[in-house]
Amino acid sequence: MPRQRDVAAQRELLSGAVWQVLAESGLPGLTVRAVAGRAGCTSGLVMHAFPSKRALLLHARELLHERTAARADAVQDAGGEPRTVLRDVLLRAVTLTPEAADEARVWVGFLAAALADPELADRHRANNRSFVTRIARLTGVVRPEWTDGRCRAAAKRLVALVEGLNTLAAADPETYSPVVQREAVGTAVSAL
Repeated sequence: MPRQRDVAAQRELLSGAVWQVLAESGLPGLTVRAVAGRAGCTSGLVMHAFPSKRALLLHARELLHERTAARADAVQDAGGEPRTVLRDVLLRAVTLTPEAADEARVWVGFLAAALADPELADRHRANNRSFVTRIARLTGVVRPEWTDGRCRAAAKRLVALVEGLNTLAAADPETYSPVVQREAVGTAVSAL
């Protein structure tokens, strides 16, 4: 009788390996061989699930989007004072923990690849616009008297701040420490 494979378990294993390799080795280190080595499987199995480096990157970016969206949802579901909710959603998106530092490195690696790949760039834009839309909605709750356009403009500035902090912290965590990032986000939200 042929052995049945647990496709979901294999995909989960490979998913974790893709994430770890990209977080630890960056874009240059993300290879099928590196993912297979991290997962303890053959390159063939990796190629079956992710037939190209682009597929590996798209998967890592989707994982990042899902993780950050889940954290933001949890903050919003918990409720609270609107300004605090907005601040806390933004803080969940900056590099305050070792896990968040991995996410920042994954994000920077994906962004670097997206600059030269239209499909990756489309995915980046879609996920970024989703985040801007969320922050614009939250800004509208903080400042209900503002127009949608003004809320969206403020959201773009806040998202740019957060993504800039992530990029800088990925390369220079000493200068852009969690303390610096908390202060920057807090000041920006207070300025609304």
